[in-house]
Amino acid sequence: MSALVQTIGPDALPLGNQAASAVVFESFDLPSANQRQLGAPHPTGTKIPLALRPSQVGREHINLDDVITTIKRLLSQDKLLTKKLALHGTLLFRGLPIRNADDFSRFAHAFGFKPHEIIGIVVDRPVLAPNIAPANKAPKEVLIHSHNESPQVPHAPEYIFLYGHKAPSKGGETPMSSSLELFQRVQDEMPEFISELTQKGILSKITYKKDPQYLGGSTLKEAFGKKIVDGDDLATRRAKIEAQIARYGRGVHTTWEWLGDDEGVVVTHRLPVIRTQPGTNMPTLFTGFASLYTRKNGTEQLYGDGTPIPEKYLKHLVAITEEIRVLHRWEEGDVLVYDNIIAQHGRQPWEGGQIDRVVMASLFDGDEVPGAYGDADWAQVVQALDD
Repeated sequence: MSALVQTIGPDALPLGNQAASAVVFESFDLPSANQRQLGAPHPTGTKIPLALRPSQVGREHINLDDVITTIKRLLSQDKLLTKKLALHGTLLFRGLPIRNADDFSRFAHAFGFKPHEIIGIVVDRPVLAPNIAPANKAPKEVLIHSHNESPQVPHAPEYIFLYGHKAPSKGGETPMSSSLELFQRVQDEMPEFISELTQKGILSKITYKKDPQYLGGSTLKEAFGKKIVDGDDLATRRAKIEAQIARYGRGVHTTWEWLGDDEGVVVTHRLPVIRTQPGTNMPTLFTGFASLYTRKNGTEQLYGDGTPIPEKYLKHLVAITEEIRVLHRWEEGDVLVYDNIIAQHGRQPWEGGQIDRVVMASLFDGDEVPGAYGDADWAQVVQALDD
């Protein structure tokens, strides 16, 4: 499939004139296990993550207000930080005075993005501060493989912020990798898989039940029941849940079936796995295949015609993902910012107690949704409808 591709180079986006800023950011290198040069189609020399920290001068005297002022100023310079994200996929901010959920919320909101509303949430994310929640509450032994955020539903955030509030002594790293590079590798090594995904898309079948189906999972009410109140009868509860499902705006490409005895609902979406990056039109593999293949969690994904996806493809995709990722070793106070359209994240197990690793998340929408790869009606994602 042909695509109009705009080439952008890593040296084309300097951090701008920061001389008038209270805080000056400088890039720095990380150990090779924690940072790598991205492969095609990224320009030569593009690293993931782009690591930024306050410069040595005045570093010990910075405060959060000054950091926020600088972030806003950089974004006013032709959206420089947003363009950095679109190039590198992930930014690391280190050495900032972020010490709690409220600090993290202020920092994340400084980027000016619209907070993302999760419709059909599949994990338990209690609110800790404005638009801040635990990244994931699954047990520490659980490996959460690389994935784009919310690949199982039509409405996904464009930007993911992660804040390391507490880091374990061993393990607990957060993977990062490029969905653009993943597409290129899969196309080169499994072109027939790309062809199948282009022609068929996937069916994503998610079962929601009254009670969590696994530790750290969500309930049906948490997923779709924000309008339900005590005293609602069965018909009213179902009508309110169906109204929330309809907000996906996917028409015939989202269907649902109620389970017996008021136990829950199965929601099925026909979705594109291959999407395109706004601004470049480069294809990106937007998926949770690796995570779903290595961990069953109530979501089933098939080809769009209802046939199973061959295990050989999924196994090979996992191997590629592990080859092109790096693991972020958390230091307390670190913030990772992902462009969710083109970058994947995950979570490694860790030693010690469950409370020895505390990572918080904040999700935001962008100005544009990913573009379609192909002409099928189901291939285009849309913003969710207002409530």
